[in-house]
Amino acid sequence: QPAKDKAVDMLAESNFDMVILDPTPLTSPRPLILNARRTVRNYPYILLASDSFTAEDAVKTGANDLIAKPLDGETLKKKIKNAQGLISMVRLYGDDSEDFPSAGGVIAKSAFNQLFLSAMDRADRYGEKTYILQIALHNYEEILSLDGTYAAEYAVAKLCQYMSHLRRQSDIIGQTRRNEYSLLLQRPIYETEPSEAANRFADELAKCTDIDASGRTDVEVRVSLISVPSGNIVAEHIFKIAALTHATNG
Repeated sequence: QPAKDKAVDMLAESNFDMVILDPTPLTSPRPLILNARRTVRNYPYILLASDSFTAEDAVKTGANDLIAKPLDGETLKKKIKNAQGLISMVRLYGDDSEDFPSAGGVIAKSAFNQLFLSAMDRADRYGEKTYILQIALHNYEEILSLDGTYAAEYAVAKLCQYMSHLRRQSDIIGQTRRNEYSLLLQRPIYETEPSEAANRFADELAKCTDIDASGRTDVEVRVSLISVPSGNIVAEHIFKIAALTHATNG
C-alpha cells in the first residue's frame, strides 16, 4: 500500500500517459484510482492488471481497461495501442487552438469536448460505456492537393450533410477535425447497437456518389467505432466512393 500511495505522488509530479496497476493486495482499487484521477494534471490511461477482475469490474473501479495476469506480450501491445488512441483523442478534442462553428445540427469541437469529458467522467464514476463514431474524409489532403480547396471543402460539407441526415435525433455530432466528424453514442440499449450504427453509416455513405465536386478523384471515407473508456477500435470501415464521372462512365 505505501508503494501505491507513492505512485500517486509520482503521477502528480509527472505527466504519465499510461499506468499499469496491479491492485493486489487491495480489496478494491477504486479509492486509489479516484485519488489518482483527482491528483494528476493530465488524463492518464489506467490499465488494471488482475487475474480475478473482469473488464466490466475494471471499468467500474475507474480504470480504462483490464489486462489479465500473467501478462501476454501481444495483448499488452494491443492495450498500449488502445491507450495511445484514447490519449490522442483526449488531446485532439481538448485542443482549443482550432475550433469549428456549430451549424446545421453539428456542434463545435469545444462543445463536443465538454460532452466527451462528461462521458469519460460517467465511465469513471458509474462504469457507463460510451462509443465514439468517427467519420472522416480519409484522403482529404490528396483531394486538396490534386483538385483544390473547393473540391476538398465541398466533399467535407457533403459528408456532413449526409451524416446529419443519417443520424438519430439522440445522436450528438460534432466537427472534430477539418475533415472529420464524431458522433457520441451513449448508453446503448443492447450490445450490438453501436456496431450496427457503424455498419449503417458505412453502407449508406458508400452510396453517396455526389460527394465529389471535381469528378476526378475518388473520395475515400473512414468510419471508425471506438469504445470509451478503453479506446478499443470495435469496428473500422475504409471505402472509396467513385467520382461522379467515373461512376457514370463505368
